[in-house]
Amino acid sequence: MIAPAVQPDQERTAIIPRRRDRRVGLSDILSTLSRSIGDRSDPSLLRGAFEEMVRRAVSMRTVRLRDAHSHWAGPSGPVEVIESIALPVAGAADGGVLEASFEPGTPLGEWDFHLLGEAAHVGALVLEIERGRQQLARAGFLPGVRPRRDGAAPLIGSTPAMHLLRARIERLAGTDFTILLEGESGVGKELVARQIHDLSRRRGGPFVAINCAALVETLLEAELFGIEERTATGVRGRRGKFEHADGGTLFLDEVSDLSASAQSKLLRAIQDLTVERVGGSGSRRVDIRIVAASNRRLATLVERQLFRSDLYYRLSGVDILVPTLRERRADILELARYFIDRHRGDRPLRLSAGAADALLSHNWPGNVRELERLIEGAIAIASSDVIDLDDLPPAVRDGYAEAITPSLTRNESLRAWGSRYARVVLDRCQGNKRAAARSLGISYHTLMAHLKFPAHEPAAAVAHAADTVDCESDATG
Repeated sequence: MIAPAVQPDQERTAIIPRRRDRRVGLSDILSTLSRSIGDRSDPSLLRGAFEEMVRRAVSMRTVRLRDAHSHWAGPSGPVEVIESIALPVAGAADGGVLEASFEPGTPLGEWDFHLLGEAAHVGALVLEIERGRQQLARAGFLPGVRPRRDGAAPLIGSTPAMHLLRARIERLAGTDFTILLEGESGVGKELVARQIHDLSRRRGGPFVAINCAALVETLLEAELFGIEERTATGVRGRRGKFEHADGGTLFLDEVSDLSASAQSKLLRAIQDLTVERVGGSGSRRVDIRIVAASNRRLATLVERQLFRSDLYYRLSGVDILVPTLRERRADILELARYFIDRHRGDRPLRLSAGAADALLSHNWPGNVRELERLIEGAIAIASSDVIDLDDLPPAVRDGYAEAITPSLTRNESLRAWGSRYARVVLDRCQGNKRAAARSLGISYHTLMAHLKFPAHEPAAAVAHAADTVDCESDATG
């Protein structure tokens, strides 16, 4: 940090507002915050409104309020000589910093220092309000906040894998590093990218998503970088996706599907964060954070020479592997209940025990996306307030029925079914009974009891045998 020299206000350049015009600066900051707090439609804009009002009040070049978990990447644009000041925000629970930069020819005066000091105190209040709102929003107890317009589902799940994913998202959201998301189709990579954007300092800016697999090769440059007016007959000038994302986050989905030429064009834009419109003569600098996603491991594609290694090293380094639904089966019913509540309308709906067991038994190759579509179909088919096994599609219902229906047909008892399953596990353990007991989660003696019981004994015979024993016991008594 370059310590700014304190000079009288009359030594500042003519573009700086006069003292009597700046005396209302703190009042303007507080009134703006009051309006932002009252507008609950988007609580994430509170910090951005505060930063903008402080910048205007003191005529700074940039102002950033950051908490203890975030980092400021510095102002965008070409590297220039600037002066800056950082004031601690001591009132916040976790601490924070109010950072501001200004031109070398416009040093701060006493009034500017005073106003920035007061703004730092207000900044502590902003961080506490934002922190409290984030906690309430995660718990679903923030009244007045409308759901996101795109209707995207939040990250649902209580398994250790989801706790680790959320913790990693919160740590990385405070940075401006490029992030690579990898995971199977349907696991929710775009939801993770949106979560990173919503928790970052760029949450007041746009979130622009690009499906790289859908980009037409001949229109790729115009789509990504824009095109100048009258480049060709009848062509209207427009901005590309990179410029649309300026000040926010650019999400490159399925980046592994880009062609070799498209990878080459994307590499230069990511490396320099500058774009040149088709038909243009100069480059434009953009201030964006890039989050890329792939349903295939890019490292493997690089080894097979199907993906540029230089582009891979630009995108990787800060990686997040989004877990599949198979790796967090304990979240399946929680997700199912969420989708039922989301799509059921005014109908009271719930899952039957058989339907819930079938969902837990399914392999879910399509992950969370498959589960949501399945629940939508079951809601449409269900004729009562219970989603039953027959309301599920054959791919889920039949696999579950193949394991259960034979036992129901033979009228087997629970002990007979358990005995048959214990024998199957023992066979997989190559006859090792202690290994089979560990696999089943039971004691050695319990396993031996299952193995002694007839595997295909009908329930009626078992019941008759039990009644006979009871009668003999009564007679003996």
